[in-house]
Amino acid sequence: MPVLSISRRTVARSARALGVASAAAALALGVAGNAIACNINEFSAEAKCDGKNGIITVTDVDPAGVPATITVYLQNNGADLKKVGEQVVKGSRQGTTITFTEDWKPNAEYRVHVTAKGYVDEDIKPNLTTPATACKEEEESPTPTATPSPSDSASTPAEESPSPTPSASESESTAPASTPSNAPTPAAGDSNLAETGANSNTGIIAGVAAALVAIGGGAVYFGMRRRGASSSR
Repeated sequence: MPVLSISRRTVARSARALGVASAAAALALGVAGNAIACNINEFSAEAKCDGKNGIITVTDVDPAGVPATITVYLQNNGADLKKVGEQVVKGSRQGTTITFTEDWKPNAEYRVHVTAKGYVDEDIKPNLTTPATACKEEEESPTPTATPSPSDSASTPAEESPSPTPSASESESTAPASTPSNAPTPAAGDSNLAETGANSNTGIIAGVAAALVAIGGGAVYFGMRRRGASSSR
């Protein structure tokens, strides 16, 4: 009988020990599974420029792809000044990146919070600090391309040079205008002189012709009388 009682106690103790070991193993596996499934260290944030616009990117490299909510806050003296935005990301082994459009200022500070129920509920440490150079300042460098301004100034004298040419053309246009105005005047004068001369010459010639005819007729008459008188003697 005592031998049987000892064996039962041994079996009961062994079963208890096995149960405790199994529970510890399950707890350890659960913690390890949670650590492998999603971890704050799998998230990273960065402030960059997309052309002239500022952006904040958050990358999740969780291979399990557990959905996580990313919330970005602008900080001011350790307090949230404003909420920039909130998005859900599902990580991947290669990394999944989401983008927040934010016109950030140089050396600004942002708090990036990650929430994945049952896995993560904390901020990315340390807080995100933006670069010392703003995005818009990078585009101010092309402003020297506004050098066309000297070309414009060079073009203005070129445009001024044509201004005297119209004056010359105007003088030329006035010169031919004077010639036609003078041309009719001599023609009119000549015609008047021709008409007046023709009228005065015609009267003089007619008078002289009549006088000559009268003189000639008288001379013929007296000549014939002298011949008749001489023949009768």
